[in-house]
Amino acid sequence: MPRPLLSLLLLFFLPMAMQVQAETTAERADITQWKAVFGRIETRDRIPARSRLGGTLVSVDVSEGTRVEQGQVIANVTDEKLALQLGAIDATLQSLTSQLGNAEAELKRGESLLQRGVTTAQRLDQLRTEVDVIRGRIGTAQAERNVLTQREAEGAVLAPISGTVLSVPVTAGSVVLSGEAIAEIGGGGFFLRLAVPERHAGVLTQGAEIRIGGEGAEQTGTLAKIYPQIENGRVIADVEVDNLSNDFVDARVLVRLPIGTSTAIVVPATAISSRMGLDFVTVAGPDGTAQQRTVVLGQTHLLNGTDMVEILSGLQAGESLVASHE
Repeated sequence: MPRPLLSLLLLFFLPMAMQVQAETTAERADITQWKAVFGRIETRDRIPARSRLGGTLVSVDVSEGTRVEQGQVIANVTDEKLALQLGAIDATLQSLTSQLGNAEAELKRGESLLQRGVTTAQRLDQLRTEVDVIRGRIGTAQAERNVLTQREAEGAVLAPISGTVLSVPVTAGSVVLSGEAIAEIGGGGFFLRLAVPERHAGVLTQGAEIRIGGEGAEQTGTLAKIYPQIENGRVIADVEVDNLSNDFVDARVLVRLPIGTSTAIVVPATAISSRMGLDFVTVAGPDGTAQQRTVVLGQTHLLNGTDMVEILSGLQAGESLVASHE
């Protein structure tokens, strides 16, 4: 017999004579079907920092990527009319203060004359009324000044939340209106937002485990929320992920989510051997003999901590297998 043919026969029949070291059974198992989609990294809160005052934007102290704290001043807006109005109020207060001084002096003089019987009580009442009126006008002017001072202070644009500046759509020198967005700030943590085709809406389950990064990824997340409104034929869902990268907002991440289950015959990966491009399992016969059988393999699944390989053809559920070492 030619030597190459003898070597080939020995390679094929050698597993028949192997000593059985372990035994297992081909069994049916429920396999989770995974759907690969892309999710976007988003912040929980995206709130614009708005101007409370209309006027000219004199300074912007942040840019995209700047970390800010809640209440921090990130820009300043001024309205030149406020300065003019404050100047007018101050002039009015100065005039009223002078009038109050004169009125109080007249009142004091009238009280002295009344004690000597030179003037009447009616005249004295008129002087007291004039003093009270001027004091009231001073109080009104001071209140108006406080309002203008508060409006001027509202030119400081404050960060509404702690987080990262995502965008700054305006520049210093721009004319802005009251309520206009000066910057957009993202904060409150990061999560993944998915847009899943609506045909899978019925199989999505809140709380289900989600795999991040594609096939074989170790990082997992939890399907935290499924939104009831379908947008453009897609279901929106949020995924909670620990230690999610926050370097870039709106970055796309490959996500695999469960969309159903199927039944398949699976065997341990240790029961499979490969030679000459073919895959074999050793089937234990009823008389204790071992027989090599060619099988077609499917995907590998981690079931109960064990790597199990899906068998597409060549094996029936319930058949006994042996794991051998060549």
